[in-house]
Amino acid sequence: MRIWGKVFGFIIGYMAGRLGGAIFGLWLGHMYDRRQSQKAGLGGGGKRQALFFNTTFAVMGHVAKASGHVTQNDIRMASSLMDQLNLSGQMRADAQAAFREGKEADFDLNACLKTFRLISMGRKEVLQMFLEIQIQTALADAQLDKEELSILSVVAKELGFSQKQLDDLLARWQAEFNFHRSGGAGNQTSIKDAYDLLGVAESMSDQDIKRAYRKLMNEHHPDKLVAKGLPAEMMELAKTKAQDIQAAYDRVKGDRGMR
Repeated sequence: MRIWGKVFGFIIGYMAGRLGGAIFGLWLGHMYDRRQSQKAGLGGGGKRQALFFNTTFAVMGHVAKASGHVTQNDIRMASSLMDQLNLSGQMRADAQAAFREGKEADFDLNACLKTFRLISMGRKEVLQMFLEIQIQTALADAQLDKEELSILSVVAKELGFSQKQLDDLLARWQAEFNFHRSGGAGNQTSIKDAYDLLGVAESMSDQDIKRAYRKLMNEHHPDKLVAKGLPAEMMELAKTKAQDIQAAYDRVKGDRGMR
């Protein structure tokens, strides 16, 4: 019987949020031990990855419940993410259990996030990927209500992001959604969304746009994220994000005649 995940989670959780954090850390550790039983051979990085995985779905459930009830779009979003990650059997059951846990009225979001940030050791790129997944959950129905925005603000703050950084991520995610819907790099109507996805303005110089593109690609490089604690199952999400950044940059390059 594996117990070290529970011990580790309880101690870290207590440090982050006293009793509430300890209880949540204990639950995260339990989920981790279950995954370890299913997937032997994970080291210290694997522990962070398993806790990232379980915390992701728990907070997704909490965000989905923010407006008062979980919609079909919320459920489809969670199921779609599980499909993207090729989750089946016990791993899918764990993700569903975490999602349900996040929907509970007594779910301690702050203690959960404090524990998660400690375990993630403050790795900004991984924390940002986590935040972006929660943004996608909130915008699953193509709109953001004040309750969802309030929770996202808490998530961002606890993970060390400012409100402006959250607003910028929200704008970029919406641009990415529009970029896909309008046909991506091959559609002439997508140029504004391409700029927004990169977080740049048309008035910026070519050099500044190149710098912004390189920074984004560095932040979302799949191998780098996995090395810093992103679960290997989530590499496809990072790859998709990197591909969207590349497509937007190619669209802007073509429009401006950049080399």
